[in-house]
Amino acid sequence: MRSASRHTKGKERSSSGSHLTTALVSGLAATVLARNFFESEKKVTHAIVTDYGVESPVFRRTISHMLGPPFVDGNDVRILNDGAEIFPAMLHAISQAKHSVTFENFVFTSGRVTRQFAGAFAERSLAGVKVHVLQDAMGCNCIHGEEFRVMKKAGVEVEVFRYFNLRFNERTHRKLLIIDGKSGFIGGVGISDDWDGHGDRPNIWRDTQYHVEGPVVAQMQQAFMDNWIQTRACVLHGDHYFPHIEKKNGMNCQVFKSSSSEGADSARLLFLFAIAAARRTIRIANAYFIPDDLTVQTLVEARARNVDVEIIVPGEHTDRQLVRKVGRARWKRMIEAGIKFYEFQPARFHPKYMIVDEYLSCVGSCNLDNRSLRLNEEANLNILDRDFAAEHVDIFERDKARSRRVALQEWRSRPLGEKVVGLLGCVLRSQL
Repeated sequence: MRSASRHTKGKERSSSGSHLTTALVSGLAATVLARNFFESEKKVTHAIVTDYGVESPVFRRTISHMLGPPFVDGNDVRILNDGAEIFPAMLHAISQAKHSVTFENFVFTSGRVTRQFAGAFAERSLAGVKVHVLQDAMGCNCIHGEEFRVMKKAGVEVEVFRYFNLRFNERTHRKLLIIDGKSGFIGGVGISDDWDGHGDRPNIWRDTQYHVEGPVVAQMQQAFMDNWIQTRACVLHGDHYFPHIEKKNGMNCQVFKSSSSEGADSARLLFLFAIAAARRTIRIANAYFIPDDLTVQTLVEARARNVDVEIIVPGEHTDRQLVRKVGRARWKRMIEAGIKFYEFQPARFHPKYMIVDEYLSCVGSCNLDNRSLRLNEEANLNILDRDFAAEHVDIFERDKARSRRVALQEWRSRPLGEKVVGLLGCVLRSQL
């Protein structure tokens, strides 16, 4: 009888342990799903109406306070087009570093370009420069490869963003390179052979990057530091990272960061306010354009104010066909309102810029989709400068000249399969 009793108790303990394990696994799965696929923060749902334009001091003050860091003057920003121009400029800047290099990045894939950057970081580290690399785990295929070994062997401080983390769905999509705390690069370029060219072939990306000098570079450094502290739990400070920066030019600039952990909706707020404040023109070039309902409404209302709205998006050459089809499914209200859509033809299209009233330019890493606006860590640069905007309008016109307009009738005549995929894909829009 005692033996049977011990056997029964053993079975009860085993069953209890099994139930506990199941409960723990279920709880963990629920936590992971909730943290990554369900929004916990409220977002703006009411229309934004402004009685001021982007040229008004009211707009500058509002955006300064809403997004955090204020606009600062005395900056110079130079536009770089495509890998053939972008990569040499960035590599040259790294080679000139005397005190520090900080680098935060998403795409970093094995190849000639990646080896060049790994070698440049390693060379500066061996020369006594403090080099810090923060690389997203999902955007990299060589975390255990030769490129990382070269950097680490040379003493580069390398951190991988959210390699093992419950928040695996929230990536750093920021592209920041800061040299000695005084000059920096921001934009959308990936460190990969796929960007190495002139943006004129189907398998190469067309893209823009921006070389920045002046006091606003300190805001770029702070954006890097935000995720460096989160990952490394170490603060980089002092003159080598935050030096006194002389004014370079007359451009008023602001770098703002957007992050799911802050729940601030910063990038989305900027786009909504800029569109609502537009009085004449809105020009958007964006790699992954899947606007939410309020953004669509705000664009349509801008068109009702007789604002000329033009949007360039990728054509058939893209790495995300589902995103393209879902994005096109969102065009109905906009295209019927008279918004003009163009699809870039010769290459993959990756720029992320917006120009409003030939005065405000917003550039950086942020796409107009939910992934950028609600999930990813992003960093963008705002420039209030008429000359810079005019230069960027010229680039927009060159991009448009290599694009094909999609008129209303053509949009309505899309293949049935595309329409079905686009509509069904809207269910997944929060993850695209």
